[in-house]
Amino acid sequence: MAKKETTIKYEEAVRQLEEIVNKMENDELDIDSLTDQLEKARKLIKLCKDKLTKTDKDIHQILDED
Repeated sequence: MAKKETTIKYEEAVRQLEEIVNKMENDELDIDSLTDQLEKARKLIKLCKDKLTKTDKDIHQILDED
């Protein structure tokens, strides 16, 4: 991946995931690149999940302050 995963914004990660899914659905990936793209997707999913979890915690913390 050109960008380091931790610096990618959530929206960019989702866009990249959608791109991978579209390539898979359209049989645009050969067997060699499929493994690489699946690993990239796994990392992007983890990044998205981590960002959502952190945002949820931040929101709850802010709401609990009142």
